[in-house]
Amino acid sequence: MKRSSTIFLQVVIVLIGVLAATLLLLEPTKEGVNAHRTLFQIYFTDPFIAYIYLGSIAFFIALYKAIRLLGYVRRSEVFSPQSVRALRTIRHCAITLIAFLLGAEAFIFIVQRSKSDDIAGGVMMGLILIFFSVVVATAAAVFEKTLQSAVDLKSENDLTV
Repeated sequence: MKRSSTIFLQVVIVLIGVLAATLLLLEPTKEGVNAHRTLFQIYFTDPFIAYIYLGSIAFFIALYKAIRLLGYVRRSEVFSPQSVRALRTIRHCAITLIAFLLGAEAFIFIVQRSKSDDIAGGVMMGLILIFFSVVVATAAAVFEKTLQSAVDLKSENDLTV
């Protein structure tokens, strides 16, 4: 890959991270329930927001590892154990994110349904995020397995020469 294309992809990943962090910080203050609350009431009395922030840690770790993986690609070190570890971490982060999203869906179904709120939008957003996380976890697993076999072949060839 060209150096400019990997740098462009790294910049896109950083922009996705900045956008996600901005949405995580600003959305609770604009929401209908929290529109007239103080910051303390929003961030320290709602356990669901704390749960979402805890789950988002895995998302940001996966973004960081994707930036590192693109750095390995830029330096032509893609067939290295570090690349395999980065893909493994991305896969684990995606699986962790799926678990957190399923927990959030369960919370919406159990707690919010009893409050007679309309849960259709929240459920649909959660299902879309779960779908994307499953796609990322599957792609990372396939790339990890392929890259691991390439690294093994490379190490065998280095030993025979």
